Amino acid sequence: MGFDVEELRRAVAAHGRVVRVVIAAIRGSSPREAGTAMLVWETGQSGTIGGGTLEYEAAEAARRQAAPKQISTHALGPDLGQCCGGAVTLFSEVYEAADLNTLDSHVIARPASPALMPVAVKRLLAGARGQGQAPAPQLVEGWMIEPVHQPQLPVWIWGAGHVGRALVNVLAPLPDLQITWTDTAAARFPAEIPAGVTAIPAADVALLVRHAPENAAHLVLTYSHALDLALCHALLSHGFAFAGLIGSKTKWARFRSRLAALGHAPGAIARITCPIGDPELGKHPQMIAVGVAAQLLRHGKEDEQREDRRA
Repeated sequence: MGFDVEELRRAVAAHGRVVRVVIAAIRGSSPREAGTAMLVWETGQSGTIGGGTLEYEAAEAARRQAAPKQISTHALGPDLGQCCGGAVTLFSEVYEAADLNTLDSHVIARPASPALMPVAVKRLLAGARGQGQAPAPQLVEGWMIEPVHQPQLPVWIWGAGHVGRALVNVLAPLPDLQITWTDTAAARFPAEIPAGVTAIPAADVALLVRHAPENAAHLVLTYSHALDLALCHALLSHGFAFAGLIGSKTKWARFRSRLAALGHAPGAIARITCPIGDPELGKHPQMIAVGVAAQLLRHGKEDEQREDRRA
């Protein structure tokens, strides 16, 4: 969660005037949490603040918005046709190209209307700088405070075939993933790469493993068993948070034997997950992608829980 500056830059470049609507505060039950945002322009929108009548009316209001910034509070009751029972405060801001130059901090703090920065906001920002920990999105005395969004999990997808493409399309919209996509030639990638995905063609993709951070998750889905094996060998030599290999139990048994012959210990080899996905969903590329994505996200949640317990 955080202010996705890059997404806003792309939207402004594509559509010109864009209104960013963010949930600034909630009271009681709400369909989404504080810090959730959507972008609205004249002919469309991206993101969601929870759907339903609240989102529809907020989007329509954003298209009519004349003020650079405004705050509004909405009760989520019968008047909106929603039954959450709580209330949300929305902070809506108009952005054009020139306004993007102000978004150059790790924490973005701005008032709904021109005003001196309150002491409470100064303390919050000073604490964030001193502790190196971003504050939660929040509305403080008329000032909206949001950390800039930073993807938390590097994901490397090896292979741009049917399953690789389906997987990238499933994962690319998720906010906390920093996706690097590789294959052996530029022609193997689709003409359009999803926003925020870095595509890297390389004749010998296994050489790229050394450039991946050791906390990255890897999904190996290439067209070649020999290339899959080379990547698994390189990953075991490099280190990773998660590594998944597409294939059957028979393929994995063969790979375990070959990886052992290359000098890898059984415990290390066992860290690679194979097969990946959910076989009950079937073998259609999109079904495989859904299963693999769910497996990856569950692993990420388990890592977060382990970190929380250690903390």
